[in-house]
Amino acid sequence: MPLVPMSAAVAAARPGGLGAFNVIVLEQAEAIVAGAENANRPVVLQISQNTAVYHRGMKPLAVACLQIAADSGADVVVHLDHATSAELIHEAVDLGIRSVMFDASVLAHQDNIDATAVIANWCHDRGAEVEAELGEVGGKDGVHAPGVRTDPDEAAAYVAATGVDALAVAVGSSHAMLTRDAVLDDELIARLAAAVSVPLVLHGSSGVADSGLVSAVQHGMQKINIATHLNKVMAGAVRSALADENVVDPRKYLGPGRSRVEAEVERLLRLLSR
Repeated sequence: MPLVPMSAAVAAARPGGLGAFNVIVLEQAEAIVAGAENANRPVVLQISQNTAVYHRGMKPLAVACLQIAADSGADVVVHLDHATSAELIHEAVDLGIRSVMFDASVLAHQDNIDATAVIANWCHDRGAEVEAELGEVGGKDGVHAPGVRTDPDEAAAYVAATGVDALAVAVGSSHAMLTRDAVLDDELIARLAAAVSVPLVLHGSSGVADSGLVSAVQHGMQKINIATHLNKVMAGAVRSALADENVVDPRKYLGPGRSRVEAEVERLLRLLSR
């Protein structure tokens, strides 16, 4: 079926949240889409800038994800995640990707606005939608203090000034967490949802427990990004398969990893639909 715009997938997921899962290897893309088909829910396949670098270019994995999306009966969005390079965004859009995240959050505030507005205008002229980030979601050093979380008034002004279609906000999560004990500020999520006219995006969702994800959606979060948690699920299945030293065929260990990811994506999508 035709590629689904991010805005349409967000709408299709309501009243629940839209699950967005990062892809590093082909088996993950296959598993994510199969999980979405099983759950009868829309889904996002996300390719990060780091993953494009790992594969020595955007095209190989992007083309595969676009084909998997086109062949699926589910509503599937293919999305470029955390791109800091305008050139990579141009390449992704030229390949047929119609949803990108431009991450200028490390820049000074006005520089972030100016750079993001240029990207948003370029993408909109080509039928692509843009997600941006305001605040600091953080990396591997734990949850940020309240002082660096996203301010609702600033968020509303930022969206108006840049014209972005979705906004990632800092509300207590952090990227690459291996534990699921981050505590989100639901009151801030509700204030942001009331102030901002576009969907809110939760990055670092791997560090949030099931109950926290459900609560975040109920308070106004609409797109839920999950990467590390699925990597952890897949790695566990691969380790179990490789406990047998006679297993050498990649299909014998990547296959179980794919199956475990499929089951977990289905479970998470059903969870987010509450």
